[in-house]
Amino acid sequence: MKTKILVTGACGQIGTELVKALRKAHGWKNVITSDLYPATEGMQQGGLYLSLDVLNKKKLGYLVEQTGTTQIYHLAASLSAIAEKNPVAAWELNMRGLLNVLEIAREKNVAQVFWPSSIAVFGPDSMPSVCFQNSKADPLTVYGISKMAGEYWCRYYKRNFGLDVRSLRYPGLVSHSAPAGGGTTDYAVDIFHQAIAKGSYTCFLKENTCLPMMYMPDAVRATLELMAAPIENLSVDTSYNISAMNFTPAELAAELKKHMELKVNYAPDSRQQIADSWPLSINDRQAQQDWGWQPHYDLAGMVKDMLGHLTFKEAVWLK
Repeated sequence: MKTKILVTGACGQIGTELVKALRKAHGWKNVITSDLYPATEGMQQGGLYLSLDVLNKKKLGYLVEQTGTTQIYHLAASLSAIAEKNPVAAWELNMRGLLNVLEIAREKNVAQVFWPSSIAVFGPDSMPSVCFQNSKADPLTVYGISKMAGEYWCRYYKRNFGLDVRSLRYPGLVSHSAPAGGGTTDYAVDIFHQAIAKGSYTCFLKENTCLPMMYMPDAVRATLELMAAPIENLSVDTSYNISAMNFTPAELAAELKKHMELKVNYAPDSRQQIADSWPLSINDRQAQQDWGWQPHYDLAGMVKDMLGHLTFKEAVWLK
């Protein structure tokens, strides 16, 4: 059966990079992108883009049927910090959107669904120093609550309808291709752009706030590797822990200072409370055992690669 992929929320931080990798692997004609918002230039040039509200189940079903979709990568969601500003709307988007995708996938016999979860499923009563695959979920945010509930909906559709749903608990993600999108770890993206533009940055988290993080190329590769893994190798039917590195704003700033002049101030806001509820690190042994997951980037490698991918004008800051 020919692979035909639909990506929802394709203009976001993950989608921007994931779509490129999917089109490279499957051909641009076989990857349809969609979002509520105007497409980025790269999205418009790279293949078919359609306006889609995932809360519109009828339109979603029509699109899946007419395109012969065999895989759905459902990325549309309201992120942690944004979701706290309008919890009810965030819950509606995150939950109703997922349920619409799962129902359409079941009704239209879609072969595979990918849905991203998050370390936000963990909280104060989880293990604070390191969360294992089966550590207690204890989300404090509407984002985390929706991710926890979503994991169990995915398991329900897998066990009751045989739907092949796969998921990863992403840590904080850093990307050079998309701006910060309303997440608690977005300081790790914004600091690069502000440092290059102004030589200074005011961080909304405390300098010693350690969080699990991952560079986007690793996150994209993990997604593709999980989706390609033989189903008989997969022992987790909720969402896999994955890990790459753990660092603080101060440690990221120190690494950046090896390449440029940078002054960093700290002015913690409401996002600090969210960050304080998350674990310091993630144990991903199950992903390693089941499908061979291994990250490629550490902090130094990520910073070097991020700076290398900035525009020529920005690159003059490099020593």
